[in-house]
Amino acid sequence: MLEAGLDLHRATLALRGLDEATTVWRSEVARGRELIAAASLDDTGQLSDQEAGHVGAHGVSLRWVMVHMIEEYARHNGHADLIRERIDGVTGT
Repeated sequence: MLEAGLDLHRATLALRGLDEATTVWRSEVARGRELIAAASLDDTGQLSDQEAGHVGAHGVSLRWVMVHMIEEYARHNGHADLIRERIDGVTGT
């Protein structure tokens, strides 16, 4: 379910026209999928002290990471919409 949500936001961002960055971005997405393919959402990893300072804990689950990525993609999609609207004047697409 989380993966489907993340895929939805990735597809939405791709529709916004990332021409120059698309190849690198698609490569990173593919690598991320490889890394989590056999993982459980309950698997955990350790953050550095600096990262933990932002999150509030050293250990985070894959579930937390996926939810955070969905939030970030949603935010970036909103920014991409605003930029596109300023360029072409079209709203609501």
